[in-house]
Amino acid sequence: MTLKVINLYRRLLKHFGKQEWWSTISTENPKFEVIVGAILTQQTAWKNVEMAIKNLKDENLLEAKKLFKLPISRLKVLIKPCGFLKVKTKRLRSFLKFFIENFDAELEKMFEKNLNELRRELLSVHGIGYETCDSILLYAGEKPIFVVDAYTFRLCERYPIINSKNYEEVREFFEKNLPRDVNLFKEFHALIVELGKNYCKTKPLCEKCPLKKGCKHAISIDNLPN
Repeated sequence: MTLKVINLYRRLLKHFGKQEWWSTISTENPKFEVIVGAILTQQTAWKNVEMAIKNLKDENLLEAKKLFKLPISRLKVLIKPCGFLKVKTKRLRSFLKFFIENFDAELEKMFEKNLNELRRELLSVHGIGYETCDSILLYAGEKPIFVVDAYTFRLCERYPIINSKNYEEVREFFEKNLPRDVNLFKEFHALIVELGKNYCKTKPLCEKCPLKKGCKHAISIDNLPN
């Protein structure tokens, strides 16, 4: 199975090329921007998150303590492109409170903690679920943990490589069958996102998909009568 999973990665990499979007963030505090983005992107498209983050940048507010001191009404205005304002505001402020109270808003102090211990703490914060937590740990904290999202579940079902809808089971499956490498985990997850956005949609575009060969859904389409 390890070879099969690595082969998936190689095929996606060959088709899409390296993603490395995390290396293109040009702010003074890119890791904090990643964290804010991970929280705001829940239930919304990334283009909306980009608009919200731009609003925060323009106001010079991409710092935890500044953002936490901001009046809630003003914060809602700035992150309005993300939608779900009441929920997103509460989630973001819950993280900021946790970050400031426990680590004095210092990322190095937070990420020096043991992976499993920090993960438990982050998951205890209101609004931080598995995917958001692991995105923070991987992309901002450089921790070797695989991020699972809706695209990952869809890939696993259609290809298929693991029959499970359980987040932890799927995460552990990828971690078990891949080298424990932060950059590999980042790239693979980013490539799966590209696959899901461009081909493996709810209504998939199987014809040009780089994983068409071996995909359960594509095979069923090919076998339909003319």
